[in-house]
Amino acid sequence: MADQTSNGSRIRANGRRRKPPTAGRRAVAAAAWGAAGLVLVGGSGLGYVYFKLNGNIQSVDINAQLGKDRPDDVDNGSMDILVLGSDSRSGANGKYGDDDGGARSDTAMIIHVYEGHKKAAVVSVPRDTLIDRPRCADGDGGTVDGESRAMFNTAYEVGGPACAVKTVEKMSGIRMDHYVEVDFTGFKKLVDELGGVDVTTTEAINDSKSHLDLKPGTHTLSGEQALGLVRTRKSVGNGSDLGRIQLQQAFIKALIAQVREVGVFTDPKKLYDLADTATKAITTDSELDSVQELVGFANGLKDLGADDVQMVTMPVQYDKRDPNRVVPLEKQGKQVWTALKNDRPVPASATEDTADGQAEGVVR
Repeated sequence: MADQTSNGSRIRANGRRRKPPTAGRRAVAAAAWGAAGLVLVGGSGLGYVYFKLNGNIQSVDINAQLGKDRPDDVDNGSMDILVLGSDSRSGANGKYGDDDGGARSDTAMIIHVYEGHKKAAVVSVPRDTLIDRPRCADGDGGTVDGESRAMFNTAYEVGGPACAVKTVEKMSGIRMDHYVEVDFTGFKKLVDELGGVDVTTTEAINDSKSHLDLKPGTHTLSGEQALGLVRTRKSVGNGSDLGRIQLQQAFIKALIAQVREVGVFTDPKKLYDLADTATKAITTDSELDSVQELVGFANGLKDLGADDVQMVTMPVQYDKRDPNRVVPLEKQGKQVWTALKNDRPVPASATEDTADGQAEGVVR
């Protein structure tokens, strides 16, 4: 998890889109995406364990670190959330490789929940995208210089959550209402707590890097296998990060469907176990650092089904100077961000003639 955490005082943004939660709401949930997944975990009747669950949550006061140099907070009933998967190799995550000095955000998704909270769009940002990273706070009271042609995931690596948020806001022109982060270990535990996630593979996946070996067919993935799937890259499609994103997006759909099928809203013990696991797994912005606040957040997400979520990848093309990197496509990217700003679906034209990982349909 990121080490820039705080449970202290909060600075609230004016004109917030999220209304304060009211007492007696049925669902308690946490949204978490780990190493590439979005998890919606529900719960009810947990007032008596608020204190324990509150103690699980780590948070980052992003508003304080970013100050006023941010896009306008438009109060149109929609909500924008930056979800990062942190791949620190410290602690329990050491089995996935050497820790070379800090955590990285190898997975980034911008989730736009439309007015009415019946539909959502998820925009995946390839980690290898070359962008102009802005100067930003580093979480320790200092600043990190900006850099041209920096890989997108270096924002988190050098400046932590607040720098990642600022980079996304500068790139999109959209203010992030919330931030959610989860690491490898937390992601695995969430999937295992759900009893696994069902997916169908249309071809064999055997990846030595992610330690995943699946034959074609239907599988109930354990947490370890799910983590392997969302980390798989070299053995699918053209071996690029764009192919991995296509696997991640397919997994999200399966994960959302699984949450709605396992009875988390009717089984009190499962509700508590999931809430306990989720609140230990995630780091949030300071406006979501209590169970009471997560109630309001979850209440706006719990009705979303897999078919209600539009998945797109930020429009990019391979860099002419370095074929291992991609660069944003300005015209198509503007279509994406303009659509979200206006609370409208992303048009199909925004993703035409863009770089593709050639892994569409490998997992469904």
